[in-house]
Parts: sequence; C-alpha cells; structure tokens
Amino acid sequence: MSMPLVLIDTNLLIYLYDQNEPAKQAQARFVLDKLHVLGVGRLSIQSLSEFANIAPKKLPLFAPISAVSEHVRIFASTWRVHQVTPAMVAEASRAVAEHKLPFYDAQIWACAKFNQIPLVFSEDFQDGQALEGVRFVNPFTETFLIDMWV
Repeated sequence: MSMPLVLIDTNLLIYLYDQNEPAKQAQARFVLDKLHVLGVGRLSIQSLSEFANIAPKKLPLFAPISAVSEHVRIFASTWRVHQVTPAMVAEASRAVAEHKLPFYDAQIWACAKFNQIPLVFSEDFQDGQALEGVRFVNPFTETFLIDMWV
C-alpha cells in the first residue's frame, strides 16, 4: 500500500523561516523534512505565489526580493508543483458557494481534489474536516502525529 500524498499549504512554508514562532518553525521543518524524505509532499503554484507575496512582508530574511526568488526555485525543485487550472478555479467557486470556504482556501482544496491528493496540511482549515475526498490536517496542533497520516 502506498502512502497518501499531502498538499502543503503556504503556512508551512512561511513558518519554516519564521523566527518569531520558534515552535511552529521547528514543527514546519520536521513536517516538511518528513514529507520530503517520504516523497509524498506536493505544492500548488498558489502556495508558491502566496509565499512570494507574504515572505518579504513578514520575514526579515526575505527583505531582498532576490532571496524570495531563490527560495521559490528551491521549493519548486524540491517538491512536485501542481498548476492551477481554469477548472480548479471554477470548482473553487463552487466550494465557496456550497461549502462556504474562503476563495483561496477553496482553490487549495480544488487543487488537491483534482490531483487526487487526499490530505492538505494547513492551519487554515478545520482540523480533521473532510470535504469531497480531501481531509484537512493541522500539523501545528498538540495532538498531531505525522505517522498517523503518512
């Protein structure tokens, strides 16, 4: 039996470098390292875009925009990156209407759904919630055990 794939949300990428949140930084590093070693982590182009937008505003390390560009390239070479398609945008719009998700969260969900990725690791969704075959898991909760998921 193969391990399930995991779509990595932007907050894990941000916390990886957030020295103001040492516990979350350590957890992000642990989770991302484990997903990388197992070969099951995936990214959405949306997460790379959000990282490039948020990192220079929130993280001093990324004040020079060239540092952001380099890390986006590193993420893209480390993880398989899924594009956002027009069909995903339409599906995200449906999820906004039917499931009351914020649009960009819905787009992450649609990316996972369209690419048959059953898990999204994010702190932005209700932990444990499942929506049309995709389960949301918050890796920053006290009860999170990565071995339960991958």
